[in-house]
Amino acid sequence: MQDLRISLVQGDTRWHDPAANRAHYGALLAPLAGTTDLVILPETFTSGFSNEAIDKAEDMDGPTVAWIREQARVLDAAVTGSVQLRVGEDVYNRLLWATPDGGLQYYDKRHLFRYAGEHRRYAAGNQRLCVEWKGWRINPQVCYDLRFPVFCRNRYDVERAGQLDFDLQIFVANWPSARAHAWRTLARARAIENLCFVAVVNRVGIDGNGLHYAGDSAVIDCLGQPQVEIREREQVVTTTISAAALVEHRERFPAMLDADAFTLDGPVVIR
Repeated sequence: MQDLRISLVQGDTRWHDPAANRAHYGALLAPLAGTTDLVILPETFTSGFSNEAIDKAEDMDGPTVAWIREQARVLDAAVTGSVQLRVGEDVYNRLLWATPDGGLQYYDKRHLFRYAGEHRRYAAGNQRLCVEWKGWRINPQVCYDLRFPVFCRNRYDVERAGQLDFDLQIFVANWPSARAHAWRTLARARAIENLCFVAVVNRVGIDGNGLHYAGDSAVIDCLGQPQVEIREREQVVTTTISAAALVEHRERFPAMLDADAFTLDGPVVIR
């Protein structure tokens, strides 16, 4: 592993306006060209978090997938964030992971936010994604997934060269300020229990449903301490996480050797 430069893009997403959001976020991303390794956008960055946006969901051949792939190419960095995407009869809250070489992977949000009725409109994913980038193993997830530590758990496998599943965990979100304490607390817990860095990116502003978002995007080290944290304003911040610090912490405090082994099964889907 080499040190990894991470850019948090804490934006004020336009409501139900994909073209305007692509232009807006494109302008925020442009100065990052050649200066970062990984760019993280919020959840549903083309529309805001909305059950009504499902009616205008694009597919994998649509303009937003093309846009994020182009951003990765131009910035020479991996770019990630989630959007509503239609596959057949289903629409997923799908996190896209685009790389400069044209590669594209995705993760479909597994835990749908029942409190807001997301589970009635969207389809749930059933597989966790781990990607490799610049020598780092990275696990990207979406918003409400943060509350489910079993699905988030970093497993250790002696037979797999003694590796943990991931070194960096990412959560992209539209997490309202009414639950900001839970957002901050759970992000730190995931870093501590998983012996990894955690990067969380939330939006700011007020959405079309009148919900307020305070941001609190952050990069948190493996001790649970914020390395950088953004408060309530639109901002792009880049920070570098240390590979040596992660290795040293795991060697000094090898809690993974005492962890319980388990497998992840598919979810029970209740609509």
